[in-house]
This record gives sequence, C-alpha cells and structure tokens, in this order.
Amino acid sequence: MATSPLSPPDADTTRQSLLIAAAAGTAAAIVILWMIGDWRLAAGFVAAGLVMAGGVLAFARLSSRRAAAAPVQDWALAHALADASAGALAVTDRSGVLVCANDAYRRLFDGLPTPPSVPLDADGEGRLGGAGRAAWRDGRGEVAGLAQRGRLLDAVIARAGEDMLVWHFTTASAEGAATGDALPALVSAVAGRPGERLGAAGVMAVVIQPDGRIEAANRVFTARALGKAEGNVEGRDFARLMLAEPSGHVRFEREGEAGNPLRLIQLPLGEGAEAPLALALIDEEDAGLPAGLGDDVAAHVRALVGLLPIGLAMVDREGRFVHFNASFAAATAVNAAAPPLYPGDLVVREDKAALADAVRRFSGGAAHVADMQVRLAARPDEPVALTLAGARGLGDAAVILCLKESGEEGQLKRQVAQATKMQAVGQLAGGVAHDFNNILTAIIGHCDLMLMRHSPGDSDHDDIQQVRANANRAAALTRQLLAFSRQQTLRPQVLQLPDVVSEVSNLLTRLLGETVRLEVKHGRGLGAVRADPGQLEQVIVNLAVNARDAMVAANPKGGGTLTIETLAVGRAAVKRMDDDVLPVGDYAVLRITDTGTGIPADILPKIFEPFFTTKEVGKGTGLGLSTVYGIVKQSGGYIFAESPPGQGACFTIYLPVYSAAEAPAPKATPKPVKRAAGWGTGTVVLVEDEAMVRAVAERALVRQGYKVLTAENGEAALELIAACERPDLLVSDVVMPMMDGPTMVAKVRERYPDLPILFMSGYAEEQLRRSIDLDNVAFLPKPFSVQQLTEAVGSVMGAA
Repeated sequence: MATSPLSPPDADTTRQSLLIAAAAGTAAAIVILWMIGDWRLAAGFVAAGLVMAGGVLAFARLSSRRAAAAPVQDWALAHALADASAGALAVTDRSGVLVCANDAYRRLFDGLPTPPSVPLDADGEGRLGGAGRAAWRDGRGEVAGLAQRGRLLDAVIARAGEDMLVWHFTTASAEGAATGDALPALVSAVAGRPGERLGAAGVMAVVIQPDGRIEAANRVFTARALGKAEGNVEGRDFARLMLAEPSGHVRFEREGEAGNPLRLIQLPLGEGAEAPLALALIDEEDAGLPAGLGDDVAAHVRALVGLLPIGLAMVDREGRFVHFNASFAAATAVNAAAPPLYPGDLVVREDKAALADAVRRFSGGAAHVADMQVRLAARPDEPVALTLAGARGLGDAAVILCLKESGEEGQLKRQVAQATKMQAVGQLAGGVAHDFNNILTAIIGHCDLMLMRHSPGDSDHDDIQQVRANANRAAALTRQLLAFSRQQTLRPQVLQLPDVVSEVSNLLTRLLGETVRLEVKHGRGLGAVRADPGQLEQVIVNLAVNARDAMVAANPKGGGTLTIETLAVGRAAVKRMDDDVLPVGDYAVLRITDTGTGIPADILPKIFEPFFTTKEVGKGTGLGLSTVYGIVKQSGGYIFAESPPGQGACFTIYLPVYSAAEAPAPKATPKPVKRAAGWGTGTVVLVEDEAMVRAVAERALVRQGYKVLTAENGEAALELIAACERPDLLVSDVVMPMMDGPTMVAKVRERYPDLPILFMSGYAEEQLRRSIDLDNVAFLPKPFSVQQLTEAVGSVMGAA
C-alpha cells in the first residue's frame, strides 16, 4: 500500500493561479476607479481578488491531503489467501464489485459471477442476498440448503473490516440432504484410509455428482488420471478424464489407447437420475476378455448373492435370468425341475409386459433405481415390491432384481395387516350391534305389549307374531356380530372337550344327513378348559354344517366323511411347532376335518371375515365362521384353517388348559335371574337414554303393578332419587351420555348402600364386568322381551 504527495508541476500551477487571481482583482479595481472615481468600490474588487486567490490555495492544499490519504490497494495477498482456502470463496467490496475469487468458486459457478447474483435454483439468490445484508449489518450471515444443479450448498458470509464481504460456499450439507448420512461418510472414506486400502487392492474409487464432477477420489485414481498422486481431481469432469470403448471397457484419457483397459462398476447412492454415484475401476487382467468377468470372479459374485438373506436375481441384456439365490426362489415359488427363463414367467399375465419393459430399460443403461408392484403367479392376490437396478461389472448380468418382501418377514407383515383389519371390523360390528340391540328391544317390547291386547284368534295376532319372530331372527344375527367382535355375553365353565362333543353328536347326526358320515376320535390325557359350553357347541355345529355343504356340493350322491378329533398338545410339542402366533403352553385341541374339495388358496385368508361367503345369494349370511372365530378368541383360544391341495379343509382349535392355581380370584357375580311369581309391588327407578326402550320398559313394569319413575340419564336420575323416597329397585342402562350407569350407581350407593341394582346393556357382560363389578347387582342383556324384563325385576326385588 503506497501514497503519493503533490509534485512540483502541481505547485507551479497553484502559484500561477494565485497570480492570475491577484492580477485580475487589481485590473478590475483600476478600471472601476477610472470610470466611476469611487476608491471604496475599487478597494472591494481588490479584496475580492485576494479572497479568490486564498480559496484556490485552500482547495489545492485540501486536495493534496486527500490524495495523500487515498490508499492504493494491493490485492495480491487476498488472491493468494482465496486460492489457499478450502471450498469456494469470493470477496466483494462495499459497492458490490467482485474483488477476487478462487478456482473452486470459478468451478462451482462456471465462471466468476458476483454474489449474490450467482446461478441458484428457486429462491436461492434472494436468500443469499438476505444473508449478505445480514453480514453488512451484524458482521456475519449464514444460509443453508441453496439448490444448485441437483445439489445443495451452504454459504457463510463474513464482513472483513468496514468495506469487504467474504463469501464462503461449501457442499457438506448437500451430501447429507441428497443421500442421507451415507454420502458424507463415503466421501470421507474414499479420500481417507479406506480408500488407501482399496487402492492397495487395485481398486480405484471415485464419488461423482449428478453433473459428472468428481466429489472425492482415492490416491490411486488421482495418480492414474493425472500422472501424479499429489494432484487434485475434485471438481473435475470425470468424463473428460476417461476414454470409452464400444466393448464396454474404459481407459484413462492420459494413457490413451496404449493404457490398460478398465472395468467400471457403478453404484447409485440415491433415488432418481439426480443421485450421486460411487464408481469403482478395476484393471482388466486380460484385455482380450469379452466385456464380462472371468469365470472365477463370476463364481464369487454368485456365491455372494447366494449368501444374502433377501431375494436377489441377475438378468442379462436379453432379459434372461443369469442367476437367482435361494431366497428369491423361495419367495417366487420357483419350480426347481423347470426353472424360469425370464422374469415375466414368474408374474401374472397382466404384469408381464410392464416387467419386461422395465428390464429392457435398465439393461439399456438406466443408472437409477426403481420400484414396481407385481403380482406373482404363485400368489396372485398379494402384490410384492420388486426393485430394479442397472448392473455394471457383474459379468453377463445387466439388471439386478430384488424382492423386498420375501420369506417370513413378508408373511408376518401380511398376518399383522390381516389381524389389524379383523380388529377394526370387530370394533365396528360391536358398535353396530349395540345400537341395533336398542332398536330390537323396542320392537320386541312393543310386539309383546300388543300381543297382550290381541288373543290368538284375532286377525292381527299372527301379524304381530311374525314381526316378533323376525325381530328375534335379527337379534340372533346381532349376537353373531357380538360373537365375532368378542363382545357377547359368555357363561364360561370348566369342562372337558370330549363331553361337549358327545353332547352335540346326536344333533350333528341329524344335521349332516344320510350321505355324510360322522367319525369321532378322542385322545388321551386331555386337560380341562374353561369355556361356555353352549357357545362351544355352536362352534362345532357351524363348522360341521359348512363341511357338510362343501362335501354335498362336491359330491351330491356320495357325500363324504366328517371327522371330529380331540387330543392333547403339550408345551414341548408347541415349542417344536415354532409358531409365531401360538404361545408356548398346554392345550386341549379340537380338530374338524372333511373330505370335500378344500378351500382355494385365494379365499383361505378371508374366510373369517364377517359377511364373506362363497355360497349363493340367500343361502348364507357370511357370519358362521366369523362367529366361530369370535367365540374361540373370546374364550382365549386360537383357530387355524388349513386346506392342502387335493384334500379337504381342516380347522384346528387350540384351547388353553385350565389351571385352578392360575385362575384369577373370584369376583362378585350377579345374582341369578329367576322367574318372579305373582303381582309386583314397589317403586322402581328406570334410567335409560334411549326413549323408545325407556317407554317400553316403563309400560311393561306399570302393567305388572310397579310404580315407575323414569330418567333419561344419570344426572337426572340423581336429582329424581334425591327428591323422592327410597326406591325399591334401580334399573339402569350401563353406557349413557353425560354420566354412565356405574358412576351414577356409585353415587346412589353413598345414600342407599343396600339398594338392589339391575343393569341392562347391549354390550356383553364380560366387557362391562370391570365397571359393574359391585355387590347386589344383576345383569339383563339386550334385546329382551317384556316377560324377561318383568321376571328379572321380580327376581332381584324378591332376593333383596
């Protein structure tokens, strides 16, 4: 930095200016004095000339000082520091002029644009300008995630002194954003010790960006590409360093055709065409080999693929299989006797063309990775995800296929999805059944009240009976929905499976007909189970009727044989089964097998769904097997359906062996409902939020002789009981808005501790047991008839 004072020519000029100003003032004064004769005016002109001369002298001296203070900038040091900095760096002054920039900045932006007006995608320029203004104001500004040609940049702007900004650009966060945490680690590894070890093994490793510029490379590649290991290839165009040949080999451009041919292996580091690539270059030991690996190397590749636990297959440029591992064969059910030639041989007809087009596209050089959904011919109802990727350096293989869902993992995912769906359907069925039970209670109740006014000979009597019969049929369907959703009322007992089968055998003989033969086999050492015998009989009947219909449909004249077996399965046997669903324990097993045509593989996963049936319209509701499923599950058991090809269906039910030592402590059970005798007396408080059910129950109890006080919810019932004398009985729904039945009963019991309670609900008693587990409480399930209501009320009041 240097300054320069005024030179002698500048001083002479100043003196000349002073003399001229003085002479001009004197001449003007003489002329004024000669023409006017006023010496005072002439003296004024002389003074003005002197002032002008003084002004010229002051201006000259001030300019001399400013010239001495103005520095002459020397930018050589700034340029040297910029070139030595890591990353792209530029310096601008207060007026926005680019002062200097390093080579990394020039390569990054293909020239020397002045920041913030650099080529960035979207709103990058505006964000960068905002960071620059922040740097002028606060001394430092930062901005991250600037998009630029498929990668992201971070920028840090710092104020240097009062007149300069330093702009520093890096691509570190672009790597992490583009490919996750894998790319930064890979770049570090290629440029570090792992890259050195690869070089020692003869592997040249490179990481390039989507635009073909090199991100990192090991020293072996640098030495071969530039002729010296100390060079820097980062930021260079990879394609300009290489020569490609039609045979598929590449050579270094520096070595020319005399150089050793190389085999290039590509590995995409992300999805889409904008993902970075990792490249490995290996010297071909024999330049005369075709574009493929030697037999020994190909054998090693096949051995490696065979060890992988995921389904992998390699396909050549003609679309034929080169190799696939055991996992791929198991997932696609490949026939070992007649292996497939093309990937399209494994999928359904509708997916053949799409898969063939994808293989052709990737074999032609597509470098990205793509996923597609296909349906295998072995499992047409279960789409699987197939990943395709272009292959380089794997011999004849041009495309790699990967099945993402294969083996036990895919099976478990499907089982979880099926279980989740069944649970959701069960919750829906339970809610619908509860609301439907209220409607059926009103219909049945009103029919009973009308029948009291119409004798059997009346013309309306038969119509009312028909309505009541249909309502009872609807109630039976509702119970089946509750059974499927595991919300029906069960009366479990400790029993033996052979006893239940014996009880229902006579009924089964009549149901099966003359063409179907029944065989019963009992094992030894069966433990006791805890279940509802009536519901367990319904399970056996439903399965037997379905088996009969299947066998008669397949062979109307010959029928078939239905076999019912009971056997004991111990803990050790269950452990050997290694089943993911069945817990290890002791079980009493019920197995029902028929000799029909079996269940098709595409229907087998759906048989337990409600309303699913393969029977003709009007011949089945689709609730038989769903009811079986719900009863078994609510009893704590497990049911499995099997249908081997060419054989009939087999249903196996596992019920856990009951152990008194492991049984929970007995809870207070509701008093049994008995038939009431005689006319009723006393005061009954009836709490029901459904107006139609409340009206039926009130009329039925009033006709029986009771004094009935009604309330539409728990809060209204508390106010009613507080305003009247002690009632004799409280009849309440369990689930109500605002305040439910158990909460209301707890508050009433604070005033009347021994007041008898009769709960009624469309939900199962077991489902409500925790909330209604109180002393002196009875339960009446909906829907109920007028007679059932009056008998329950009379029984509770009589026992109180």
